Amino acid sequence: MKSLRHSLNSHMMNDPLILTDRLALARNRARAKAGGAELFLHEIATTEIKERLTEVNRQFKSPVIVSAFPETWAHVLPGAQIIGDDETLDLVPSTHDLVVHAMALHWANDPVGQLIQCLRALEPDGLFLAVFPGGRSLQELRASLAEAESQIRGGLSPRVLPMGEIRDLGALLMRAGFALPVADSLVLKASYRDLYHLCRDLRAMGETNALMTRLKHFAGRTFFAEAARQMAMAFPADGERVQTTYELMFLTGWAPHPSQQKPLKPGSAMSRLADALSATDGLSSPPKLS
Repeated sequence: MKSLRHSLNSHMMNDPLILTDRLALARNRARAKAGGAELFLHEIATTEIKERLTEVNRQFKSPVIVSAFPETWAHVLPGAQIIGDDETLDLVPSTHDLVVHAMALHWANDPVGQLIQCLRALEPDGLFLAVFPGGRSLQELRASLAEAESQIRGGLSPRVLPMGEIRDLGALLMRAGFALPVADSLVLKASYRDLYHLCRDLRAMGETNALMTRLKHFAGRTFFAEAARQMAMAFPADGERVQTTYELMFLTGWAPHPSQQKPLKPGSAMSRLADALSATDGLSSPPKLS
């Protein structure tokens, strides 16, 4: 697990590590589309993004969406340009007032580079929104596969994509140069008949293993049978089903503009912290905490 954590840290901090096999990812996505993609996570993400855009209360005239599944995202912003999530995005600098990076940033070999490209495509005071699976996604599957492989082979291999933690993501936005960065998440619980049912769903999402360092041969029935046993034992849901976690991460940032709020400079406060802490607002004594 430590090696996967190191891979994630390097991945998130813009190390030139090649994490994703883009050809394998393209094959996985094409297979999902050909078989009737199961995109319920995308549908939840589109609902969340539309709600966030409503809260912004701004009319966007030149939006663009970065997505590998354009049919699912077209209704979010009718008339928006939709481009693929290639390593080099098909974006023209300073031409968009909104960029939505939709359910693809977790597969980028250079996440910071993707953010910088999006920032450059924005007009001043343009809005950037991203949504993608986060670190708690598939934690039950990850643990079950690791336990099975440790028992059968005495070691671990990369089987589930390491995904970003929320504490790292605000720093990514700041590093890319966005103003007013915000990172938040939505945790979802789902249940499946068993591990095999979950893996079939991931295959239909186009989210199966596309790591560059993945094993290229079939792990074998014994391995998956043990992983399924581990998951049923450690993560039971109602009845005879198993529990799975999905986490959607959301990033929000703005292209810098002079009209935006700025943080106060150190030492510019008009009152001392000690004075604020000692104030009682007319009470005879400070309130007690229960």
